Amino acid sequence: MNCNNTSTQLCWILRVGVFMEFIGHGMLGFGHPPAWASYFGVVGIGRGSALYLMSPVGLFDIVMGLTVLLAPIRVVVLYMALWGLWTALLRPLAGESAWEAVERAGNFGAPFALFLLSAGGGWRKWLGFAQVQTLEGASRESVSWVLRLTTVLLLVGHGLLGLTVHKPLYAAQYASIGLSWTGLEPAIGALECLLALAVLVRPSPKLLAGVVLWKLASEALNPIAGSSFWVFVEHGGSYAAPLALALLNQAYDGGVSCMKRGALA
Repeated sequence: MNCNNTSTQLCWILRVGVFMEFIGHGMLGFGHPPAWASYFGVVGIGRGSALYLMSPVGLFDIVMGLTVLLAPIRVVVLYMALWGLWTALLRPLAGESAWEAVERAGNFGAPFALFLLSAGGGWRKWLGFAQVQTLEGASRESVSWVLRLTTVLLLVGHGLLGLTVHKPLYAAQYASIGLSWTGLEPAIGALECLLALAVLVRPSPKLLAGVVLWKLASEALNPIAGSSFWVFVEHGGSYAAPLALALLNQAYDGGVSCMKRGALA
């Protein structure tokens, strides 16, 4: 595999994933989802004000999504990672299961990995996006581990919501495609936890490709079961993280960089 463009390919995978996340979240805001009112309530904003603010917040998210796709800015990418973490944490803070936040690891892990792919330096670097040209040593390890842990967490979170919480939405999703036998939800949750363990121990490209397909299929159940199509789009980081890790592991097989392999050829 030609690895000269690996960093560029990683950036684009993550940029598209983060773009999907913010566009999806923003469009959901225009729909004024009732659950969001409780999230605003965490910071003392009443229901009436929350309903008024949902559209402006959604519009700002859309602007952020377009920014990361068309002209990423390092400080904005860091903000997006922190915003993704905060919106995930709002769920347990509003009384939902803590696994709801873990399941949304793609919302903050993918933008943080993208942030790590930008070169640091003086303050001017924060107002642009100077892409790291060659991933080597600690830089590569940092990006790899962020992507790996993000993939593990989003699988564990989704799995434990089915295995221990028995989230009713999941049962409805499975029923929408004719799967409704007793025990299906926790069984799938257990399999997802095992899949997460496999990714943690040995994240091979083939395994990660399977994770990407699984996440696309499982999240596609949202619109099939009647949820907004934008819920599927909003999980863009959950598709991008394992896909980017698969590419990274394929390019740096066995921890040997492309440049080193080329020098030995």
